[in-house]
Amino acid sequence: MNHTETTEKAAELAKNWQRIAERSQSVMQAFLDRNAQGPAQLGDPTNMFGAFMAMTSQMMSDPAKLMQDQMNLWQSHMKLWQQTTGRMLGHGGQADPIAAPTTDDRRFRDPAWQENALFDYIKQSYLLTAQWMQDTVQEVEGLDKKTAKKVSFYTRQFADALAPTNFLMTNPEVLRETIESKGENLVRGLDNLLRDMERGDGELKITMTDMDAFEVGKDVAASPGEVVFRNDMMELIQYAPSTKNVHKRPLLMVPPWINKFYILDLRPKNSLVKWATDQGYTVFMISWVNPDEKLAEKSFDDYMLEGPVAALDAIEKATGESEVVTLALCLGGTLLACTLAYLAAIGDKRVKSATFMASLVDFSDPGELGVFIDQEQIESLEERMQEKGGVLDASAMSNTFNMLRANDLIWSFVVNNYLLGKDPFPFDLLYWNADSTRMPAKMHSFYLRNMYQANALRESGGIELAGQKLDLGKIETPVYILATKEDHIAPWQSCYAATQLYGGPVHFVLGGSGHIAGITNSPASAKYPFWTNSKKPKSPETWLKNATEHDGSWWEDWHKWQSRHAGKKVPARAPGDGKLKPIVPAPGAYVMEKAK
Repeated sequence: MNHTETTEKAAELAKNWQRIAERSQSVMQAFLDRNAQGPAQLGDPTNMFGAFMAMTSQMMSDPAKLMQDQMNLWQSHMKLWQQTTGRMLGHGGQADPIAAPTTDDRRFRDPAWQENALFDYIKQSYLLTAQWMQDTVQEVEGLDKKTAKKVSFYTRQFADALAPTNFLMTNPEVLRETIESKGENLVRGLDNLLRDMERGDGELKITMTDMDAFEVGKDVAASPGEVVFRNDMMELIQYAPSTKNVHKRPLLMVPPWINKFYILDLRPKNSLVKWATDQGYTVFMISWVNPDEKLAEKSFDDYMLEGPVAALDAIEKATGESEVVTLALCLGGTLLACTLAYLAAIGDKRVKSATFMASLVDFSDPGELGVFIDQEQIESLEERMQEKGGVLDASAMSNTFNMLRANDLIWSFVVNNYLLGKDPFPFDLLYWNADSTRMPAKMHSFYLRNMYQANALRESGGIELAGQKLDLGKIETPVYILATKEDHIAPWQSCYAATQLYGGPVHFVLGGSGHIAGITNSPASAKYPFWTNSKKPKSPETWLKNATEHDGSWWEDWHKWQSRHAGKKVPARAPGDGKLKPIVPAPGAYVMEKAK
């Protein structure tokens, strides 16, 4: 590169830096304008300060151990410094790293993190310190279990935020892109940042996928069918059959209402709806309303009575069949368990089998979600819901779930969108994840206080719905439970606890991967194995130790089980054949309502 080219490149880079500064001011002003009241009154809704004060008090009670921990960290850094100095001076070969990222840590994939001595030093220095912080807080004695979990969780959040990959000057990939594009990546990144702040009305709402790449009803939620019933809480979709004959008992799917139903009807290759219809099931789907302030007083009772119970009545009108088989996901599974206990209490035996996917009924150990559930945080959330007109705004739950996997669902997008200035990749799961919903305050408070906080559902008579005390032990319906091995929302060991609670036969299956990827592991992809064991010991670890691993999709194991409960084959039934006539084509109107 000659002198003229160098001068021109430097001038262009300086010009872009000036644009960056101007855009930065614009971003900051937009943030201040939208938050004119300021965050000073927010206090500490997570009660994090109290947890760390308790930890600090315990640490200071043993200064010798604290000093020894600090000495160990200093010695590790000295060893790393000596190793790096020797490498820079060309002394010796490539030594084994003192600290290395885990195999599933994708932050340090760029070759420079290994090949460049300086960046390798930055990486190892960070990993040493981050691991030291987390080990130190986990070894503090004298904390109650809840406080210890909270301290550990927020320490990890802090460590993740400080990763060198998250900053321009310590990320080799971002530095290369900045030099090669003459700073255009940062200008584009600031445009992306401003757009996401505007999309969140002053709150940063990170774009995780190309939101224009999919259209509900065309690319996702595209299985043919009709809405045949509607009330305030849900639309009931009856899907068109794809086989000449079908099982006599219809299949009712109960999704969670934290997100839209079409996680069970993504693109054809991973749509459980399409696959089930292809196996000869008459599939009905509950599509929950996206509630606004008018539905703020809707209760957990209403979700049960106007959801699954109303669906049973509607299915009988649509098909003439009073008996059904059911399948539910996550919070929908918790509701289905409540419904089965309610039906058992009133002597209603219409449900002949129940499948629970990644669903909790015993909340003794809800995993890291428990970090967000204590008296102070619930009261803070209830205040927020009242300020929002009696609903939980859509961003609240999605932000919580994103924090559980911050490196994958927050920081990777910060680097890609804001530092590299790239657009996110089209991904159906993340499109669905971004299409979140609101929740009524009355229902959500009941759910958090009775399930997560009191764990009352597992106790006989601990919860009362629609005038009936619920007892899971009275449920004699055959049950299929699917949990996933890496689930961070419904830990598989906690899902397994339900095997000891139901009164009827239980078939437990453990799938690979996590809360969503493990559920949508269709036979067409079959990326992850699954495990089965006909025994039901009290310990989930004992169950897994003696379980058999299978290749392929758990869907096929489920169909083998479910077909035994779904009845003989009868001629296929199309929407509108019965007493309920089509209202609108699938996926209906409720799913189209977007939450801001």
